[in-house]
Amino acid sequence: MFLGLFLYFGWSKEFIANLILCSGLLVISVIDLHHQIIPDEISLPGIVIGFLVSLWVGKISWWQSLLGILIGGGIFLAIAWGYEKISKKEGLGGGDIKLLAMLGAWLGVQSLLVIIIMSSLLGSIVGISLMIFQKKDFKTAIPFGPFLALGALAYLFFGEQLQTILFPNLNP
Repeated sequence: MFLGLFLYFGWSKEFIANLILCSGLLVISVIDLHHQIIPDEISLPGIVIGFLVSLWVGKISWWQSLLGILIGGGIFLAIAWGYEKISKKEGLGGGDIKLLAMLGAWLGVQSLLVIIIMSSLLGSIVGISLMIFQKKDFKTAIPFGPFLALGALAYLFFGEQLQTILFPNLNP
């Protein structure tokens, strides 16, 4: 992953920033896979650092980062709240909400739809595969953090291409 970042971004501020982001995503993914939690000790500072990185690197503006935090966290908070009201069970954990806010801080508001679509697609493929091959049911909890991380990596490396494929009518 680090070699891929270096080959893609070269020795630059963007490389250093994305190295930090990807390191955090790797740690979050491993912890979520093993313990089904996303530690606040990583995601909350990650939100602040992501916002500060927008000021330092300049790839996205500070307002795109701020909107990414608010809308990213807000979308998943609304989904989690709605699901819990309807089903009387938790669907998305608070860690997933904070992780999407963190990704919005690092990658900007424009990344959120691609990240959500890609992570949901990957999570669905894995979830359906588990149901078919391991006889799991709909009640089996699957950590979503690693899929959000993979969606963020997909956006990081292929964001423009994915936006063109997913939203062809939005591109000039």
